[in-house]
Amino acid sequence: MNIKNNKTKKCIFIKPDGRSCAAWSMTNSDFCFTHNPETKKLKKLAVIKGGKGNKKNRQPLEIIEVKNSKDVPGLIIKTINEARQGLVDVRVANCIFYGSGQLIRAFEVVDLEERVAEIEKVILEKS
Repeated sequence: MNIKNNKTKKCIFIKPDGRSCAAWSMTNSDFCFTHNPETKKLKKLAVIKGGKGNKKNRQPLEIIEVKNSKDVPGLIIKTINEARQGLVDVRVANCIFYGSGQLIRAFEVVDLEERVAEIEKVILEKS
């Protein structure tokens, strides 16, 4: 059985809501892989295999304290190295990179607020 898609016609299966299936039909068939009665067993095996595929790494990462903007580069370097070694999922690494950028901005805002407060204090003392 040829399970390749026929890129010239769509599957003729009609969904319960009345819409047509939008998938390409299989070569020498009017149906796509999912709706083809001849591939029912193969589809079931594919679903089972998909469920047993790579699971997301749910290992908790060690806590790294970031107390100021000077701690952020260390976090980024550590994450880059762990991602390159395959110890951290790329999506987790991207989340850490994004969060690192937000942390740096937050530290900058806090620093500016403290500096403005200090300047205001000096001005009030002189007047």
